[in-house]
Amino acid sequence: MIHLKKEQWFSSIRTDVLAGLVVGLALIPESIAFSAIAGVDPQVGLYASFCIAVSIAFFGGRPAMISAATGAMALLMITLVKEHGLQYLLAATVLTGVIQLVAGYFKIAKLMRFVSQAVVYGFLNALAILIFAAQLPEISKMDSLGYLFIAAGLAIIYLFPYVPKFGKLLPSPLICIIVLSALTLLLNADMRTVSDLGQLPDTLPVFLIPQIPLSFETLQIIFPYSITLATVGLLETMMTTTVIDEITQSEGDRHQECRGQGIANIISGFMGGMAGCAMIGQSMINVSSGARTRLSTLIAGVFLLCLVVFLKDWLAYVPMAALVAIMIMVSFTTFQWASVRQFRQHTTSFNVVMITVVIIVLSTHNLALGVLSGVLLSALFMINKLENSVRVESSLNQNTRKYIVYGQIFFSSSEKFYQFFDFKEAIQSVVIDLTHAHIWDITSVNMLNTVVQKFESQGIQVKVIGLNEASSLLIERINTQVKTQDVQ
Repeated sequence: MIHLKKEQWFSSIRTDVLAGLVVGLALIPESIAFSAIAGVDPQVGLYASFCIAVSIAFFGGRPAMISAATGAMALLMITLVKEHGLQYLLAATVLTGVIQLVAGYFKIAKLMRFVSQAVVYGFLNALAILIFAAQLPEISKMDSLGYLFIAAGLAIIYLFPYVPKFGKLLPSPLICIIVLSALTLLLNADMRTVSDLGQLPDTLPVFLIPQIPLSFETLQIIFPYSITLATVGLLETMMTTTVIDEITQSEGDRHQECRGQGIANIISGFMGGMAGCAMIGQSMINVSSGARTRLSTLIAGVFLLCLVVFLKDWLAYVPMAALVAIMIMVSFTTFQWASVRQFRQHTTSFNVVMITVVIIVLSTHNLALGVLSGVLLSALFMINKLENSVRVESSLNQNTRKYIVYGQIFFSSSEKFYQFFDFKEAIQSVVIDLTHAHIWDITSVNMLNTVVQKFESQGIQVKVIGLNEASSLLIERINTQVKTQDVQ
């Protein structure tokens, strides 16, 4: 389960270390902000980000992906913390990990095959907008110098890669942080820095068992939250895995990633941290900086802890403007601009699903709800498409009417299938040719049975031909009027 393969750790040491440093810095303000959302001290989010990042580096299934405390998870914790306190949150975090671990062993990640490209585009576009919107409160607190620093930071991020010799050696977000921090120090500028976000911890996390009653009543309290956290965490993680797979042109182990998330959350809960999952924003920063191995994830977690515990005085020189510039870059990189450029080329159903996901996510700030709605809507469009594809051609030869059926016959299309037949026609026999069709379920078998019975009740002989093997076996398992000897 622990991944120690050399190529997954040390194939690009310099790039991964530098990328990890950038991500470690970027994790600090977000971890503190997510702690505030959940209603807990900053150290809960910071400890969670450290524990989850380090754990997932060893136990995860997708190298170079960053997992830590996230906003989507923090939103689900508010009521639990408010009504029962931190100790119940820690217990719920441990249970969340257990549920995810079990889900990983049962290979729940296979359900990702039901997520269409339209849902992925909607998810990414909504997330990009949320990332950008999350920077607005910080931007509103800045003066003209802060705006200037953000503009300078964006210029560094986008122009530094084109600098001869050095542009490809160092990730531009790291250069942005270094340059703007140096300018803040040299100008003695009065600007908001990372240290202004809240009280930072001054000790390492320690192992602790949540101080709660071990009773069925406690389980009743935390289980609903844990099952929701586990579901949202796995869904966001799988979506992030899909995106990182596409960017890096490589494939991670989704089932191992589910198990890794479970282990990471169990460790986080016992070390005083909140539940977390994969972070698409930080993962984008990581891979955009060139990271491709587990080392970058490990460095991000370790550097985060070192900064907030041992080097927190240095954070006084890191302006929030630098981190805002980086997150604006992430939002622009995350947004799928092709979905706008090719809007007219996409089908109406594709655009409707994508826009629906964006609207639901932006209105609820719940990525999981948006994705689930998109999957359901995609399924409805697909069912409608399959239903409309069903057609029947008929021909009359002497006193025999032959019906040639095309398409997929299932619960939704079975009624339409029934309506193609003329039961009032004065003929001697009917041939139903299913060579170009497929019978999918009991509903469609029963509808075929009804058609046969309706004809035979009027003295018309019925012969069903052309059934493929799967359809034939399904019919044989069910006691219907469609006799096996009639099946050819």
